[in-house]
Amino acid sequence: MTLPLILVVAMAENGVIGRDNRLLWRIKTDMGRFRRLTMGKPMIMGRKTFQSIGKPLPGRETIVLTRDEGFSAEGVHVVHTWEEAVAKGEELAGRAGADAVAVAGGAEIYALALPHVQALFLTEVHTAPEGDAVFPSFDRSQFREVKREDHPKGPEDEHPFTFIDLERRP
Repeated sequence: MTLPLILVVAMAENGVIGRDNRLLWRIKTDMGRFRRLTMGKPMIMGRKTFQSIGKPLPGRETIVLTRDEGFSAEGVHVVHTWEEAVAKGEELAGRAGADAVAVAGGAEIYALALPHVQALFLTEVHTAPEGDAVFPSFDRSQFREVKREDHPKGPEDEHPFTFIDLERRP
């Protein structure tokens, strides 16, 4: 891959990222960060994640990776392999002048992406809910922390949380 591949995720302290195909918290500050990190970039996501959002997000080309050969949705690019997703991301990024391709979930897509990403933008939500979608384990020693920001629970944020930016070590 010639462009960096970045991964953006909000996860609980226990690694949970969702349950029943939905997020388990409302954190407006994190939604803003997600928007800033992905705006103008092609985004790779799985079918279930796309369906939970319900539509393509404005200002970003959406690439939906699915095993379902019959899946289609208006306004998105449907692919069936990780390699196709990355190639489509590169193509769309080139057309848009984007500086990276973003990976936006869910758990299976994150697992495919982790060996290839140059940066992880984690939001650690300080709660530990029950869930059926968990962020895959990965070797943190392959990354170095470049930024950390703690945030208290606020009027539009249901839990305290920490933004953690990691870059892959050379």
